[in-house]
Amino acid sequence: MSAKATELPYRRCVGIMLVNSEGKVWIGDRIGYSDNSHDTAWQMPQGGIDKGEEPATAALRELAEEAGTDKAEIVQESEHWYNYDLPKEIVGKALKGKYRGQTQRWFLLRFTGKDSDIDIAADDHQEFSSWRWADIDELESLIVPFKREVYAKVVAEFRETVQTLAKA
Repeated sequence: MSAKATELPYRRCVGIMLVNSEGKVWIGDRIGYSDNSHDTAWQMPQGGIDKGEEPATAALRELAEEAGTDKAEIVQESEHWYNYDLPKEIVGKALKGKYRGQTQRWFLLRFTGKDSDIDIAADDHQEFSSWRWADIDELESLIVPFKREVYAKVVAEFRETVQTLAKA
């Protein structure tokens, strides 16, 4: 990463691991993302924290915007903020060119609805072209490479709780 890029701040945001009663994790395929090695860009919902907004409130808002549902309850909050840097070729372009990457507070949410309660086209700024439930062990291999380290840490932190939710 260039010296100029390292001077940019991280954007504060939240990440959401939404888990259903089978212990599967919600992921969406991002619209408009492509690189030479991926036809898809699966990820869990995430998004910026508005000025004055609490991270937990942002997580619920982002879930409603990106997955089109409010049928969830917060079960766990990550102990740490996790950072990732954007690839050098998109620093200065992605995130309005203002950030080197993101610092994320992650939330584990239990899905309380039915699949029909999810509507990825509900928001005017639809972010995903499709969605599905994935096994927690698939997440790291499905995510774009620059986010894999964060996903590995989030999976490790939430794994035990996800297993408990699947048994409930």
